[in-house]
Amino acid sequence: MKVVLQRSKEASVTVAGKVVGRIDSGLVLLVGVTHEDGEEEAAYLAEKIVHLRIFEDEEGKMNRSLLDVGGAILSVSQFTLYGDCRKGRRPNFMGAAKGEQAERIYDRFNELLKEKGVHVETGEFGAMMDVSLVNDGPVTFILESN
Repeated sequence: MKVVLQRSKEASVTVAGKVVGRIDSGLVLLVGVTHEDGEEEAAYLAEKIVHLRIFEDEEGKMNRSLLDVGGAILSVSQFTLYGDCRKGRRPNFMGAAKGEQAERIYDRFNELLKEKGVHVETGEFGAMMDVSLVNDGPVTFILESN
């Protein structure tokens, strides 16, 4: 699995003109799933994300986690994270898991985040989505399970 994590002040995702997910402060996660991913990879990243100390403390240092600050997550499926652009001019998406497998792992990942006490909003798997966010910092990290 691969996750692009962005600390945000506010974020939303819209499908066909309707807001389907919205958070105030917290994290926006763009989530990609590859063929080898399963429960273990989802659990590893869920644990890592909720405890990652990327929010500022009283002294302005990144010392607090999402759980510490009571932030929420907007999770958006993003198969294009496994797009390979090394050859030619058109990305190759062979590294991305097929829809059924990817959706199952993505859903389980979001369940694991919720089980850790985080409020999670999502986009709509497989839909064309408009994602809007105010990146806080900006703070952006790329996390991978392997």
